[in-house]
Amino acid sequence: MTIRKILTEPDPFLRQKSKPVELVDDEIRTLMDDMLETMYAAPGIGLAAVQIGVPKRVIVIDLSKDKEKKEPMYFVNPEIMTKSEENASYEEGCLSVPNQFAEVSRPDTCKVKYLDYEGKEKILETKGLLATCIQHEMDHLEGILFIDYLSKLKKSMIIKKLSKQKKNLERIVV
Repeated sequence: MTIRKILTEPDPFLRQKSKPVELVDDEIRTLMDDMLETMYAAPGIGLAAVQIGVPKRVIVIDLSKDKEKKEPMYFVNPEIMTKSEENASYEEGCLSVPNQFAEVSRPDTCKVKYLDYEGKEKILETKGLLATCIQHEMDHLEGILFIDYLSKLKKSMIIKKLSKQKKNLERIVV
C-alpha cells in the first residue's frame, strides 16, 4: 500500500466529475487500499479517489474511533437512492481543504447503492455522521467541495488562505 499526495483547493483537478468504474478488479482494489492508507495517514474519516488525482467514482470511509480496530468501508460507483427531508448539521472539514471547518446542513439519512471491495452490489441505509460523510465524499465525485455550501464571502476567505499557504509551501529555500 502506498500513501498518495492529497490535492488541495484551489487545485482545478478537484472540480472535475469522476468517471464510473467499469469493473472492480485488482487495480481498483489497489487504488482503494492506497486511498485507505492515505486517509489514515492524513488523518481523516473519508476520501474520494479524485482527491488523490484519480477521477474515478470510488470512495473509502472509516468512522471507527479506535486506532486498533479499523472498520473500513468501500464504495464504488455509489448512488444515493433516497434522502430524508430532515437535515442535520455537522461541522465538516476536508483533507482537500486543510485546517478549515464549517457547519454544513445535509439530509440526516440516505439510502446508497454501490459496489463493495469485491464488486458485489450492496444497498446501505445510513444516518447521522455516516450519511453526512457519504454525501460529503460523493460531492467530491461531482467536483463539489463542502465550502461550496458556504456564503460567497466565507468561501473566498478560505480559498485565499489556502492559496497563501500553498505559495508558502512551494517556496524553495536554499
